[in-house]
Amino acid sequence: MREHLIVSSAAVGIALVLAVIHAKAPAAIESSQRGRLLAAFDRIRANYVDALDEVELVTAAINGMTGVLDSESLYIDGKDFRDIQVSPHGFAGLGLQIARDKKGSVRVVAPLDDSPAAKAGVIADDVITHIDGVPLQALTLYQMLDKMRGPVNTSVRLTVTRAGHDKPVELTAVRQIIKSRSVRMRQDREDIGYIRIVTLDDTTMPNLATAIADLRKQLPPDKIKGYVLDLRNTPAGLRDAAVSVADAFLEDGEIGSVHGRDPERIERFNARPGESIDGKPLIVLINGGTFGGAEFIAGALQDHKRATVIGSRSFGRGSVQNILPLGPRNGALRLTTGRYFTPAGRSIDAAGIRPDIEVLQDFPQPPENDKALTMAFDLLRGIASDPAFPPH
Repeated sequence: MREHLIVSSAAVGIALVLAVIHAKAPAAIESSQRGRLLAAFDRIRANYVDALDEVELVTAAINGMTGVLDSESLYIDGKDFRDIQVSPHGFAGLGLQIARDKKGSVRVVAPLDDSPAAKAGVIADDVITHIDGVPLQALTLYQMLDKMRGPVNTSVRLTVTRAGHDKPVELTAVRQIIKSRSVRMRQDREDIGYIRIVTLDDTTMPNLATAIADLRKQLPPDKIKGYVLDLRNTPAGLRDAAVSVADAFLEDGEIGSVHGRDPERIERFNARPGESIDGKPLIVLINGGTFGGAEFIAGALQDHKRATVIGSRSFGRGSVQNILPLGPRNGALRLTTGRYFTPAGRSIDAAGIRPDIEVLQDFPQPPENDKALTMAFDLLRGIASDPAFPPH
């Protein structure tokens, strides 16, 4: 058995693995750990019973390290990374938000409103086991997304397991260009404004401003009872959009913060003076599909006692990811680099946002069967009462 380290083209790949070892570690420890990693790589490559591909070995080493991190941190290989950079906006897909849970299962956070996935019958909390018969357990997040995308009007077969069903459910969705309207609004009986945030993107804030302006024109000032902000099944999106939405309903104060590895470096987001609904009562609706930035919004409005939150506990994805390239053709790391905290210092990650008034139900629901929305309307109109409304 050879006891020396072999320096070859594989060393270039191993260097990528070593790059994620903590840079501030003492030099002796860092050198020792690098030596241990290189020694293991050399022994496996030289002595394993079958010949091994060096690229696959290095990829496995990187995946092994990201595997002990949270489910949002992962390695993106060179092809997937290039695809991310060139993928056009408005691809043909399913309009589906997915995430790996602690068991490694691919769980549906929520389908977008009126998306191909929603029309096919996919619901929040479904676990997708196969796409077109291919098991997902060994695929990366980006490989799964790639399998969902494709030419317009082509079909995708999803196999899901669902609570209450003994056998897997087979669903067929038809890919379409995803162009979901980010904000929807309507008035109810000329005294309540209803606003639904569908997505958090670069169109959300201008669309929200337009929606609020239109509602203020439609609702007689002497009759308006308040507003409902519906964040149920609102998927992950742009942080700046989430901050701006929260700002629209706050007069001042902190919206939230992001805490990274260095406790001395905390990024805080503050509301600008003035808010858009003149202090009228506000109720926020959330559920298990309220995800990421939408949780940031709900937490800010809840902590400031600006809104009463109704529904069920939100998903609990309050972390921030950055893409860290590993050099030309070598892919990238998607690493969690921070966590969201509400103004009161509550961590959203894993804990989620708990409602002030719990209402358990499936979503979406027809308006006449929507328990959470009905309660919101009744509270605003004074038909119902609860100690949590108005917030204090």
